[in-house]
Amino acid sequence: MLWKVTLIADGDREMTREEIVELADAVASWNGVASGIGSPSYGASVVVTADTADEALETATSRFTEAAARAGLPAWPVTDSEVASELDDEEAAEGYWDVTYGGDE
Repeated sequence: MLWKVTLIADGDREMTREEIVELADAVASWNGVASGIGSPSYGASVVVTADTADEALETATSRFTEAAARAGLPAWPVTDSEVASELDDEEAAEGYWDVTYGGDE
């Protein structure tokens, strides 16, 4: 099953546009998007394949940490997360799952 996992890491300084663009590049292969320009946090939503929400969160957290390191971001703690399956009515209504998904790489 596909899951969209959103993770936020909070820190002690504002993130620059360039830093968030680097994070966006790092999560792009997981149909990811990044956020945080001008805020004291950075975040990303990524799509993963997993059997359960807990597995999805674990996989996404590992990838998020890897992507943040690849982007050269500070290793701030993850302070918020949200997990939604492809069967979640709200996400389906928004058309989120209508994109072509290439699978986990």
